[in-house]
Amino acid sequence: MAGANPTVPTPDGITAAAAVVFRHGTVLTMDDRRTVHTDADVLVTGDRIEAVGPALKVPEGTVEVDARGGIVLPGMIDTHRHMWQTALRGYGADWTLTQYFVWNYLEHGKRFRPQDIYAGNLLSGLEALEAGVTTTVDWSHDLHTVDHAVAAVDALQEVPGRFVFAYGNIQAAPWEWATTPEFRDFVTYRVPRGDMLGLQLAFDVTGDPEFPEKAAFEVARELGLPVTTHAGVWGATNDNGIRLMHEHGFMTPETVYVHAATLSDDSYQRIAATGGSASVAAESESSCGQGYPSSWALRRHGIPISLSMDTSMWMSADLFSAMRATLNADRTREHYEAHAEQETVTHLSTRTADAVEWATRGGARALGLDGVVGSLEPGKKADVVLIKNDGSPVMFPIVNPYGHVVMQAQRGDVHTVLVNGRLVKYENRLVGVDLAKARRVVEETVEYLRGVLGDEEWVAGMNPEIPESKVLDNPYTYTDFRNASA
Repeated sequence: MAGANPTVPTPDGITAAAAVVFRHGTVLTMDDRRTVHTDADVLVTGDRIEAVGPALKVPEGTVEVDARGGIVLPGMIDTHRHMWQTALRGYGADWTLTQYFVWNYLEHGKRFRPQDIYAGNLLSGLEALEAGVTTTVDWSHDLHTVDHAVAAVDALQEVPGRFVFAYGNIQAAPWEWATTPEFRDFVTYRVPRGDMLGLQLAFDVTGDPEFPEKAAFEVARELGLPVTTHAGVWGATNDNGIRLMHEHGFMTPETVYVHAATLSDDSYQRIAATGGSASVAAESESSCGQGYPSSWALRRHGIPISLSMDTSMWMSADLFSAMRATLNADRTREHYEAHAEQETVTHLSTRTADAVEWATRGGARALGLDGVVGSLEPGKKADVVLIKNDGSPVMFPIVNPYGHVVMQAQRGDVHTVLVNGRLVKYENRLVGVDLAKARRVVEETVEYLRGVLGDEEWVAGMNPEIPESKVLDNPYTYTDFRNASA
């Protein structure tokens, strides 16, 4: 820090500082009142937010980050992301959901080695931080051995972000893998659970009236683990799964229902009555066919909403894009429903402030972290994002800060990111991470998979044919259950 101007700090200076203050920013606290401060400060001491407000007095030696012309907000939270697939970024950009199932589950998912899971997670974690996403749920559903799970967690612990590891295995029945001693040992002794690394069980409910998933739910209950499940996904899961969960007492406030896009009012009412929340991945749902993005239906039933990006085989880890896509889909549906009744919407039901809340506090609530992160309030952990780009004409004027975050800003405008008080991005560049290593391990994975598939199959896989199978009745490879209404 020697010789540095304290108002233009170096990354090393911020990292070494006992306290950091963001000065003169527009601050979206996302507290219960959605308080907005203009020309205000956020003081971070150690790993905590010390104070928020104008002209804060700070301890001697505090490093100042100039936030004027920028917006300070809580770190964003992605509640559903298949991080292991990021090693094949964009490979499935033209896939439907059926093609996704065919490639990953019927054909090539088992080809991923532990080191390939590691590579995807490492790159995905860094990508999230770069975009201002400080907490990510790793919906890790290709863990066909415990070694794959170890590799996944190794990568998460190497990235200076906050994660929830959602253990899953689409290649095998959840009532089988979740009841093995190997799984129990892994989740009991290998994952150091805390607010930097949480744990969930990730599996889907097919709607089989025998309800074989009951055994996995019982394991989750015994181990005190929340369940996250793809629910209301066209061609995969439906109201029957929700009904079975409810009738057997496995719908809890901690349950996260991903997509929830093709459910009936009855299912939404069951989710609302049991206090669960839904993770909406609007870009994925719109492009790939899980169903119409569900925020409009969730709001109608009072179901809490969080946002997610799904997979970089389709979309990047960009919650700015998610906020915009979700809000636009919600408003489109509102207009459509009104026009069908020969009515005109004169005032929108959803505001940009709602979308920012879904991307921050909504994720914290869904993950049981609302007392830890999700808002800028004294005592909470310091997951802080500064959106600022003095070299861009897009960052001024800021007259509606919520509207600016959702409709104007993008990941390239993320100037500074703190996670747990640690600097991970500054002056629009990641800090203290080994991008060269991430590039190397991902290139090794791409080279390996391309070699295993061969050039012809590699290219064909970007638009795979649909084989004759039960995939259109039930895409889950581990069960023979068929249901044409799935």
